[in-house]
Amino acid sequence: MSKGKGVMQEFKAFILKGNIIDMAVGVIIGGAFSKIVTSLVNDILMPLLGAVTGGADFDTFKIVLSPAVKDAAGEIIKAEAAVRYGLFLQNILDFLIIGACMFFMIKAVAMISSRLRHEEEKKEAAPAGPTQEELLAEIRDLLKAQQNAENAE
Repeated sequence: MSKGKGVMQEFKAFILKGNIIDMAVGVIIGGAFSKIVTSLVNDILMPLLGAVTGGADFDTFKIVLSPAVKDAAGEIIKAEAAVRYGLFLQNILDFLIIGACMFFMIKAVAMISSRLRHEEEKKEAAPAGPTQEELLAEIRDLLKAQQNAENAE
């Protein structure tokens, strides 16, 4: 029983580590982001590209290696063998958009991190002001000098 409890505690510690949770959040957000980019490519960019190319539907772009074989009733007996390069082009476009987005996000995070690091270095490099003891000693010396000046009159 105690061995099982130890394993559960180890598992709990493993799951609650910050980097594991960060990774899980990243995977979930990445999946959602992938759906958005796929929709952008399939629903917006490819139809626009199709309109520019005269109504071409990239889903149908293929090279048929062997056509489908049908029986007398029109049922497919053997499916066609085809190289579907239209879908491949869509996937390349997906990849390029995701890659560009990731590049710019990483670049932005690096820039922000660099600025924060630079600001911290400025704060560390700034000369420290006088300590409380130094200020009190300076006030004391000024009061003594003022008192000596009054006594000299």
